[in-house]
Amino acid sequence: MAEIRKPEAADNAGRDHHPVAYSMWLAGGGVKGGQVIGKTDELCFKITEDKVHVHDLQATILHSLGFDHTRLTYKYMGRDFRLTDVAGNVVRKMLA
Repeated sequence: MAEIRKPEAADNAGRDHHPVAYSMWLAGGGVKGGQVIGKTDELCFKITEDKVHVHDLQATILHSLGFDHTRLTYKYMGRDFRLTDVAGNVVRKMLA
């Protein structure tokens, strides 16, 4: 019978290749073309420069669509929620 191995930490469960870095291709909508924002180490396990959190990315996309991410809310279970939660800053470097 095969041995079942448990992950070392609970936050390591699931997707374990490139767990903190992602790539995204954006075009149009006021996005500055031909640029790379952010950098990881050679194994893509640590972000070494210009970290963009997913809330920052969502805030930037909403800004490009003409929305203020701090005012765009939806009501759920009697509470107002935002796509960017209580965080998120527009990444001006990404915009033309």
